[in-house]
Amino acid sequence: MNSVGPPEFQGGAVEGATEVVRTYQAWKGSNIFCLGGRFIFGPDVSSVFLSIFLIVAPAVVFCIFVARKLMDDFSGDWGISIMVVFVVFTSYVLVLLLLTSGRDPGIIPRNAHPPEPDYESSMEFGPTQTPRLPRVKDIVINGITVKVKYCETCKLYRPPRCSHCSICDNCVEKFDHHCPWVGQCIGQRNYRFFFMFVFSSMLLCLYVHGFCWVYIKRIMDSEKSSIWRAMAKTPASIVLIVYTFLALWFVGGLSIFHLYLISTNQTTYENFRYQYSRRANPYNKGIVNNFIEVFFSSIPSSKNNFRAKVQKVSEVPSRELRASFVCPKMGSKKRDFNDIWDNAVEEVIATVSRRSLANSVDMTEIGNSNRVP
Repeated sequence: MNSVGPPEFQGGAVEGATEVVRTYQAWKGSNIFCLGGRFIFGPDVSSVFLSIFLIVAPAVVFCIFVARKLMDDFSGDWGISIMVVFVVFTSYVLVLLLLTSGRDPGIIPRNAHPPEPDYESSMEFGPTQTPRLPRVKDIVINGITVKVKYCETCKLYRPPRCSHCSICDNCVEKFDHHCPWVGQCIGQRNYRFFFMFVFSSMLLCLYVHGFCWVYIKRIMDSEKSSIWRAMAKTPASIVLIVYTFLALWFVGGLSIFHLYLISTNQTTYENFRYQYSRRANPYNKGIVNNFIEVFFSSIPSSKNNFRAKVQKVSEVPSRELRASFVCPKMGSKKRDFNDIWDNAVEEVIATVSRRSLANSVDMTEIGNSNRVP
C-alpha cells in the first residue's frame, strides 16, 4: 500500500511561493560558487589557497635570492631569460590550478523525479511488495557487460564510469577522485588540466632545484671555495633544494602514476577498486589512442548552466507534520521511513479487519442461538 496524503506536503514542509533565482543559488550540491556562478569549487575550496601559497612562497624566495643573483652572473639575455621563464612558468602552473579547481568537472544534473519503473522488466520489491527501480542495470560496452548503479540522491542511473562524490554531493562523469589539494572533483571535464597541473609542477620543481645548484656552483667558481662554504653563503638555496626535493617525490610520483592510468585508460577510482583485475577493460583503446583521448579530444560542454534562471520553491518547515507524505511517482529521500509508515498502516488495517471479522462471526453465532427452533 502506497502512502497517500495532500500533494502540498513533501518532506515535512509546506510549499510556498516560487522565486526566480539563478541555478547556482538553488544548487543542491555542496559546491561553492564565485563571480555569480562563473566559477564552481568544492566545499573544501580553502585548500586551493594553501596550494597557491605552497607555489608562490618558494617562487618569491627563488626570484629574490637565486634568480636575481643569476641575472648578474650571466651576461646578456641569459640572466634575464632565467627570471622571465620562471615567472611565466609559475603563472602557467597557477592558471592550470584555477582551471582544475574552478570549473565544472562533469557534474550530471539531478532529476526532479525518479524515472518511471519498467514493469515488464525484472523489478525489485520492498517489504510491502511495491515495485521499485532495480539498483543495478547491465549495459554492453564494446562487447563487455558493465553494471551501472541507480543513484538515490540524484534520482538517475549513473552513466558508465560515473560515481557520486560524497564530498561535493554530485554525480560526476568519468569520476577519477576528489583532490583535496585543488578542492574539487577530478572528472571528465578537468582531468586534462589536473594532469597538466601536476606534471607542470614537477617540471617547475626541477627548474628551481637545478638552478639552485647552478647558483651554488657559480659561488664555488668565483670564490674558489668548497661546496660546503658555497652552500653556507646561500641558505635560501639550501631551503629550496630540500623543499623541491620533497615536493618532487609527491608530484613526480603522482605524474608517473597518472601516466600509467592514462596509458591503460583507467581512473584512480577504478584502479583502487581493482575493477579490471579479473576482467578486460572495455575502455582501453591502446596506448596511443588513450593519450589522444585525454589530451587531443574535445572537452564536452557542461551539462549545467549555473547562471540560468530557474524557479525555486520556498519551503516553510511545519512542526505539526510528523510523517513524510509523498506522491508515489515523486520519490523521496526518506524512503526507509515511508516503508515503515506503509507497514504500520497495513498492520493497522489488517488488525481492524480481523477484529471486524471476529465481531461479525460473534454476532452471527449469537443470532443463531436466539433463533426459535
